[in-house]
Amino acid sequence: MHKESQEILQQLQQVIHGKEAVLQSVWLTFLAGGHVLLEDLPGVGKTTLAKAFSQVISLEEKRVQLTPDTVSSDLTGFMIYNQQHGSFTLKKGLVMTNILLADELNRTSSRTQAALLEAMQEKQVTVDDTTYTLPVPFHVIATQNPSGSIGTQPLPLAQLDRFMTRLSMGYPSTEAQIMMLKNHHHATTKCIQAVATKEQFIEWQQEVNNVSISDAIFAYVTALTEATRAHANVQYGISPRGALALCQYARARAFYFGRSFVIPEDIIESFIDVCNHRIVAGTQQQTVSILQDILQQVPSPDNILIGK
Repeated sequence: MHKESQEILQQLQQVIHGKEAVLQSVWLTFLAGGHVLLEDLPGVGKTTLAKAFSQVISLEEKRVQLTPDTVSSDLTGFMIYNQQHGSFTLKKGLVMTNILLADELNRTSSRTQAALLEAMQEKQVTVDDTTYTLPVPFHVIATQNPSGSIGTQPLPLAQLDRFMTRLSMGYPSTEAQIMMLKNHHHATTKCIQAVATKEQFIEWQQEVNNVSISDAIFAYVTALTEATRAHANVQYGISPRGALALCQYARARAFYFGRSFVIPEDIIESFIDVCNHRIVAGTQQQTVSILQDILQQVPSPDNILIGK
């Protein structure tokens, strides 16, 4: 297992109790170069999560509370006239950071959503016909209130597809909440120690890109995605972008466990986190159930073939 990744998760567990699986999923998403969508109620630790991750890998972090009044230029930036120099200069927007926590994405306007999601996809913003490259790395942790909450509007599937994973922290367990209450004044993000530099993190991401995937695994991913498209209870199946995200996340998982190649277990363990928001199939519970059924129905390749 990747030693530094273990140390990073141990640091994070000091301030976020009982959510080891979520922390690991967010970390794998970042290693894979992706963005995270958290669907949760307020007060379960999303802001703490973003701050803790930025500190443990020495990244800059910003937060924006999205509302119906938030405009796209708040995120992308805008030009202001400098009277002293007699020219226009860029007032940088909130996306000019390494980790952006975009709170309540489904409360803001579709135009603002589109501006953020374009920045996520293209890694750049355009202001007054001039293109500006975003900092490297750039990751978004976006949150949305559960569907049906007052003042929310569902994100279109095309926008959801740009998030590598959709996760839910949920309420803490009894033991975790007791631990949180006992350590509330001591276990703050200030106690988080940096485990890696930004340069090391970027290097790990490059190593993830070099993790190999065999033809048998590519065929397995294709079979899984085609099964979602052919399923009788699925209106829209997993897109090619979703298949690419699944492969990249599986690479990150293989790297995390100290391997230079992907095995079927990486795909199986990644499938639901990466794909649960990419199909249209009723409620969230129904979607997860369908994905679990597909995993059981589609045969995985023989481990012996992997790595060849």
